[in-house]
Amino acid sequence: MGNTIKYDELKALIESNKELVLIDVRSDGEVAGGIIPGAIHIPIHTLDTALSMNPEDFKAKYGIVKPPLNVPQMVFYCQSGGRSMMATGKAVNKGYTNARNYAGAYSEWSRKERKLSF
Repeated sequence: MGNTIKYDELKALIESNKELVLIDVRSDGEVAGGIIPGAIHIPIHTLDTALSMNPEDFKAKYGIVKPPLNVPQMVFYCQSGGRSMMATGKAVNKGYTNARNYAGAYSEWSRKERKLSF
């Protein structure tokens, strides 16, 4: 499937791509346990509203410039891949042409990052 991204590719994007917009769609409680570096938190239940905001309101709420519809790299993730798949679909329906889902999700990320830190 063309709109998914794997761990190694996401890791490389985080390290090299300033134009990556990484969005964590998990709940507040899940995010309290950790977040992928550089991600912004937009819970899945607020995503439609967030992507429909005008740029000024988006920046005021999330602290970053609202991504343009053709942002080069937009990646969504959750805890296990289901909600981020829904989020990717919502973004595509709103016109985001490069929205992708990190199917491995935070569970894979945290497991692999823990192994790398030893």
